Parts: sequence; C-alpha cells; structure tokens
Amino acid sequence: MAETRRGGPVPRRMGAAETGLPVASDAATLRAAGRQPPLPFCVALADGRPLTMHRLLRVLPGKRLVGEAELDGRRVLAKLFVGRRCEKHWRHERGGLDALRQADVSTPELVVATAMAAGGYALLTVFLEPAQSLAEAWAEVSERAAGDAEALAVLAPALGMLGRLHAAGLVQDDLHLGNFLRHQGRMLVVDGDAVRVISRGQRLPPADAGANLAVLLAQLPPVWDGQLAALLPAYTAEQPLLPEQAVMRRNIERVRAWRLGDFLAKTVRECTLFAVEHTSARFSAVRREEAETLAPVLASLASLDSAVASGRVFKDGGTTTVARIVVNARPLLIKRYNLKNLRHAFGRLWRPSRAWHSWREAHRLLFFGIPTPRPLALVEERCGPLRRRAWLICEYCPGPNLLNHLAADCEPSPAEANAIRDLFGALRRHRISHGDLKATNLLWDGERVLLIDLDGVVQHRSVAAYERAWRRDRARLLRNWPSACALRRWLDEQLPAACG
Repeated sequence: MAETRRGGPVPRRMGAAETGLPVASDAATLRAAGRQPPLPFCVALADGRPLTMHRLLRVLPGKRLVGEAELDGRRVLAKLFVGRRCEKHWRHERGGLDALRQADVSTPELVVATAMAAGGYALLTVFLEPAQSLAEAWAEVSERAAGDAEALAVLAPALGMLGRLHAAGLVQDDLHLGNFLRHQGRMLVVDGDAVRVISRGQRLPPADAGANLAVLLAQLPPVWDGQLAALLPAYTAEQPLLPEQAVMRRNIERVRAWRLGDFLAKTVRECTLFAVEHTSARFSAVRREEAETLAPVLASLASLDSAVASGRVFKDGGTTTVARIVVNARPLLIKRYNLKNLRHAFGRLWRPSRAWHSWREAHRLLFFGIPTPRPLALVEERCGPLRRRAWLICEYCPGPNLLNHLAADCEPSPAEANAIRDLFGALRRHRISHGDLKATNLLWDGERVLLIDLDGVVQHRSVAAYERAWRRDRARLLRNWPSACALRRWLDEQLPAACG
C-alpha cells in the first residue's frame, strides 16, 4: 500500500455490485458520487483495459479517489483524478514521482499513468503490503519520553529521507507523517503531487530547508522541541545546511500555531476527519469514523433527548444534564446544555454554545497531547442563525475524580505525582487555563490525569493574561483540601508558582 489517510480508511458503502460484477463507472459518475461510491466499480483506461477498484483508502469528493485496485490481475494502488481540472493535478503527481526517482529518493514503483477512456486520469503504483505509515509507527511510541531511543529510531529514517530530498533541491509541500511509508525495512516517500522542485540538483538554502523541516517536526509533541540535538543528526547526514536551532524552534512554533488553527477550523466543517450537517434547525459535527455508530443517537433532537433520559444521569441541573449512555456496548458520556429560563435563552442566542466551546477546546487539548476524554459529536439546536440547546458526546472515563481518589493526609504516589506535574506543566507551556479547576474536574484513569468540563478553557495570547487566570485556577484547586493537610502542602510546592 502506498497511500495513507489520516483518520482511518474511508467507510465503504455497499451496493448491489457487492454480490455481482463491478459496476461500470466513469469520471463524471465518480465526481457526482461524493465520498462513498458503491464498491466494487470498474473504469476503462484509455487503452481499453478495465481497472477494478475494490477498496477505498482516501476520497477527496469530486476530485480524487485513492484505493486498492486490480489491473490485468495485479494489485495496484490507484489514484483516480476525476475533477473538472484534473489533468493539472495528474501531471503534477507524475512529475513529482519522477523528481523523487531522479533524486534517488525511494518511492513506490510506477505501473502506469494514463488517461481514462471516458474522461479523467489514472496513476497506478505497486501495492505495497505489508506496509506501515510513519504515522502508524509513531503512534506506537509517541507517549514515550522526549528523546527516547526507540522513538528516535522510528523518526530517523524519515528525517534522513527528508534530508536527501532537500539535498536534491526538492520540498514536500504536504509534509506529514502519513506521507512516509515503511516497507520491508525501507522508508519511502509517497504523494508526488506535493513534491515541488526548488533548485533541481542543488541543495536547498538553509532558510528553505529549515522551513520545510519545521513542518515535519511541528507534528511531534511540543516536549520534543528541546530534542533538536538528538533529532537533527539523521537529517544533517544528508543535508548539512540548516538555520541555527533557535531559528528552527521559532519555525516549529509558527508552523504548530498554523496547524492548530487549521485543525480547529476542520472540526466544524465537512472534511476527511469530520462529517458536518448544517440546516436551519440544527448543526452537527461528528468524527467521521464514529458517524455510523452514533447515527441512531444523532438522528434527531428527540433521539438525543431520549438517549439522555435513558442513560445513567450523573447531573441534572438547570443549565446542564450529564448522563452515561451505552452505544453498541460502548460506554459514552452525553452532556446536554439546557436553557433554564427565557432570560438565559435570550442570552445564549447569538453566542456559540458551551458545547461548541467544549468541543473546540477538547480538540485543542488533544492536539497538544493534554489528556481529556476524546470528543465524538457536537449538536446545536438552531433557529436559523440563532442557537438554543446543545449536546456534546465524548468518550467515557470510568476513573475517579481526584477529590475522591487522593487522600488528604498523604502525598500522591509517584505515578500520580508525575501525572499531575505533567498535566500542569503542559497547560503552562501552552498558556491554557481551565476556569473552574475543582478537583472533581480532574479524573484519574490509572495512568494519567484527565481534564474535563471544558466550558471555561482558554488559551491565552499574553503571558500576563495567563498568569492572572492561573492564579485563580491554582487557588481554586488548592481550596479542595484543608490548608494544613499533607496533600495540599505537596500541591502548593509542586504546582507552577502563581506569579504577579
């Protein structure tokens, strides 16, 4: 396999063709089919040979489909370009693969690049199996300590490959971990469409090389920013020209800030990761891989209310109702944000709901690697542009909160102490305040401390604003325990100081 997709495989939509021969298709049909054309389907290449698509790995609706296919009895990775201006992208993809090969950068072997008989273009490469993307390999070691030898060993081949790319005067404009593939001990670069020639055959200038390398390094957890001395040797063995490390760190911070903004915008619009529906009566966003499972719950506002009513209710207040529900034998948490009276309803009409804010901030925390239950779906009741009630569904954490879990008369265990320090260290690095830091909003899952109830979470632009908010958060957390107890004394010593 030589194409990966962030967020997992595209779900297949079964059609009548599943029990018979592939359905004949063409570029216009595939362009109109959206994200899930019936499988299997067959398209004719310009020379008349049939190409049968069996499994989709990635779909850009109306533009491109990527998947496992068969040509002349051979498995191939097929990219079908079906958009109205697809020839440009097809030529760019082919040119990028040619540039990689000329630079001696490993990339999957090209089988054929041709037009399709009824419009559109196809680019076929060998199907590599077994293969693992760097994103998948990194996920297995990403929680190890920054600088861990095994984690470095996972990253080093990709860094060396990128160095070779830059030494040949090329950059990868869509540089993410999924565009590196490990196969039979080799690292390969995929996605030729994103390869751009800057200075063919000549090393990139340090500024260009550093800027492109920063795009890759910004996808590592921020705690790795201090490990450039360990990360860079694999790269500089191929391409020694780089800016100073201080400049590299600034580049990484800039790229990470851009990636965060881009990601948060995607959480509320239709894209590969999220399925979004927006009507005059409601707005909904759901993680695409969860859409089928949650469909019965999300079917209507009534079904959401029914799920809340039938669940185990933990809280039923004027402004929020929280319940544990079970969907396909999987426990989930659903939180409904109520309107307690007419005045409250008028006050919420124009503002994003607290569910919207919690959805966004949960994704922000997870982007930075800060533990919180994974948000799965957001629904807002709408009346045109006006907002009313809202619902948030997230994973359920069965662990106890810290008020119940920690004993006031002794210090936390080493594992608990490290988890507490890690959480508040990360929040401080990113200048994130909680706004209601009660011990009941901190859950222990056996390994980590998870932050919940994110209605008031803010990432501050200025240090001064963050320090003011942190003083309030810190004081609120300490008030959970008597002033003379051992736990409070330990927290007071270990938590970041309240400055100013």
